[in-house]
Order: sequence, then structure tokens, then C-alpha cells
Amino acid sequence: MPTRLTVNGKVVQVAATADTPLLWVLRDELGMTGTKFGCGRGLCGSCTVLANGEPIRSCSTALSEVKERKITTIEGLSPDGDHPLQKAWIAENVPQCGYCQAGQIMSAAALLAKTKKPTDAQIDEAMGGNLCRCGTYLRLRKAIHRAAEEV
Repeated sequence: MPTRLTVNGKVVQVAATADTPLLWVLRDELGMTGTKFGCGRGLCGSCTVLANGEPIRSCSTALSEVKERKITTIEGLSPDGDHPLQKAWIAENVPQCGYCQAGQIMSAAALLAKTKKPTDAQIDEAMGGNLCRCGTYLRLRKAIHRAAEEV
């Protein structure tokens, strides 16, 4: 039986079973490949999306847990890639390998939606579950401060 889901403001129907991780529904059924598979256990943050504005790990969240929630992926953050966070990421040269960036941006978007001018400590706390193998944490923080000026 198909499951109705709201993703990036659109109601979609997916055929996945209720226990399928949201990540695979997004990537395999809906073709939204911006959300990345990292560790598969919800520990690295690469798969972060928003559910009703809250960051969740889509690799360890079953479809049944989100069918009543509004899901936002990196593709839905801005149709043109011009969200203040996306622009700040480029301006501050945050990405290196880029793999973790979608998850990082989604966690930062949740932070800025709640805290308009976050402190370094608030940024560190909100971003603490997102790992960056390249170690661009200082640039990440600077980009979040920059985006906060525009949000």
C-alpha cells in the first residue's frame, strides 16, 4: 500500500515498506540524491534532513516515523541554490570534499530558524552531530554567522 509523504512542499506517494529508511525513499524512489549516505547508523550527519523543521538522520529514521511530518531536503531548501546558507558556504569556501555539506547545511538551517543570531557555542552545539572529515569547522561556523546576517 503506498505511503503519502510531504517532501519539499509536495505530497508524493511512495511504494516503500514502513520500515524502509527515509534516506533510501528520498534517494531511490524520489531521485533526491543530495541527501548522502554516510555511516548508516545516524552518527555522522551526512544524511540530515528536516522533519517539521527539526534535523533528523534519514538513514536511521523509518518511513513510518515521518509520514505525518513535512520533510525538507537540501533540494527543497532553495529551488535555485540561493539560500543564505548556501551562498555563505560558497563565500566562506566551506566545502572541500563536499560529502557532508548537505547534512551540515540542513542542521544549520534548523539552527537559524530557531536562533537568529547564534553564538559560537550555540553553533557548536547544533552542529556537533555532523562530522566533517576535512575539518572545515571554523569555516562552517563563519558561514553560519554570515548567513545569520541575511536570514
